[in-house]
Amino acid sequence: MNEIDSSARQPRRLPPLLALRAFEAAAAHLSFQRAALELSVTPSAISHQVRALEDTLGQPLFRRLTRQLALTPVGQRLFDDLRTGFDVLEAGVDKLRRPAASQAVTLTTNTAFAARWVLPRMAAFREACPGIELRLHASDTSVDLARGDADIAVRMGGGNWPGLVSRELMSERYAPLCSPMLGLRRTADLPKHQLIHCDWQPQATAPAVWPRWFREAGIAPPRGRAMKASGLSFSDETHAMLAALGGHGVALLSLTLAAEEVRSGALVQPFGPALETGSYFLATANGRENEPAIRAVWDWIATQAAAPEARNV
Repeated sequence: MNEIDSSARQPRRLPPLLALRAFEAAAAHLSFQRAALELSVTPSAISHQVRALEDTLGQPLFRRLTRQLALTPVGQRLFDDLRTGFDVLEAGVDKLRRPAASQAVTLTTNTAFAARWVLPRMAAFREACPGIELRLHASDTSVDLARGDADIAVRMGGGNWPGLVSRELMSERYAPLCSPMLGLRRTADLPKHQLIHCDWQPQATAPAVWPRWFREAGIAPPRGRAMKASGLSFSDETHAMLAALGGHGVALLSLTLAAEEVRSGALVQPFGPALETGSYFLATANGRENEPAIRAVWDWIATQAAAPEARNV
């Protein structure tokens, strides 16, 4: 029998794994805050780990711009390599961790829909589909379903994506919502209150932003400083909703994702109009729509979306 000579192996010259994981998550989201949510740590911990990695490598990995991050060329190369390596590691560990008979389906959708629509229904899913492990991939960046980066998606858009099978779930509208403690009832009183803004992806075709709302309402926008500079602004819609719930101003929020708060009276819609922003669609790669596990998740989501309480108010 050949024996392994452990003394011949050289130690791996790698930075700490925590720093590599923090950088990979921050690079995937281009946000320390969202990376912190993914890894269940604080944004300052992510920032500290990334700084330590940059010091170890002697090169900057991010360009820290106003309100956003951008990868440097070195950072992009490292991110590409780490993503591939972590994908291989994750797949290998999953094979050991998961019973052979289990069925796993990865659902990808944006962060707000994942937090406000999918997660509250997870108990119902487990009851309806006990033999399927549903993995939730929450990201505002679309993944490649045809390549197998996820099995099924809920996306906003037109539904005509090459290589994918899609089905419309429900239309989406955004309207001014605020806490009833503001006492807001008339559009004439809107200038007295702070506007809450939420960033939209550049590819959005009909974003619900305040300049558009003022145009469709036929109301002159606030004068003076730039509209966005005069209020609160968030990169995550869930945070904008929390600010509105706290009475910090008026936000343009999804009537689908805020339906429970409106029904309970925690948020009110003082006036219109509501802005049409498109529809949610289910999607999967061509040829995969009839795989049993994917079909089960597909049908369950479609059933949930068709329920009266799932639709906007």
